[in-house]
This record gives sequence, C-alpha cells and structure tokens, in this order.
Amino acid sequence: MTPFKLSFSRLSNPPRWILIAFLVLSFLGFLDASYLVAEHYLGIPLICTITHGCGEVLKSEFSSFFGIPIALFGALYYAAIFFLTILFLDTRNSLFLKWALLLPLGGFLFSLWLIFVQAFLVEAWCQYCLLSAFLSTLLFLLSLVVFLQPRGKGVQ
Repeated sequence: MTPFKLSFSRLSNPPRWILIAFLVLSFLGFLDASYLVAEHYLGIPLICTITHGCGEVLKSEFSSFFGIPIALFGALYYAAIFFLTILFLDTRNSLFLKWALLLPLGGFLFSLWLIFVQAFLVEAWCQYCLLSAFLSTLLFLLSLVVFLQPRGKGVQ
C-alpha cells in the first residue's frame, strides 16, 4: 500500500504556504483575466510585448463561448478560488478548501485545450493566455501537493 492517497480528510490542516500561494496566484490570475475582459468590453488597448499574436487569439472564434469572452470565465474562476480560500481561512470549513483545490483541475484541463487551440488552430500566441495557463497549472500542482501529502503530515 502506498503512503500517498487522494484524501479529503487532510483538508483541515493544509500547509500554510500553499494557502498563501493560492491567494497570490488566484489574485494574479484574476488581474490577468480582468485585463482581457476590460480589453473586450471597454476597448482598452491590448499591449502585447512578449508575443505578437494576442490580437489574433483574442479575436478568434475560440475566444468566446456563446458570445461571452473566455477571459470572463477565467476572471470568475480565479475569483472563486480566491474567495473560497479566504472563506476557508475565516471559517476553517474544509468544504470551502475542497472546492478551492478542485477548481484548478478543471482550469488546468481547460488551459491544456486553450494551449492546443493557440498552437494548432489559431497558430498564434497570447502572452496573457499563456500566463493564465501557467498560473492555473501552478494552482493545480499545489492542489496535488495537498491531496497527495503523506498521511500524518500536517504543516502549519
């Protein structure tokens, strides 16, 4: 029997540094996605300094879902993780942390799809989209650290 097992029973005492990382990463993700939402709805100029395909990606048919920009879903995703983590810190109710830790799985899988879309369907890269994928991947990996920590390991 392996010492690592996916378990929700460890959620009452996750490593504190992971909770801080969750707050920082989800806040950065919210800012990133919110900038793209503002660009979409308010026409704020898009500054693309690292890659040169932001416009192509954000104007492609894959940039919205039923007319709603994917960036808005991203902003809501990051805000949900941020507020669920805050709620856990305030109440110590592990249900809030459970959802905060499960959301990045969906975010990670969706980010993989969006990377595929940029690489093979749009054939252009958006630095803000790549940043979001990176942040979502980090959140996913941190979730795994909590779920897969050895039994009896609880770090303050």
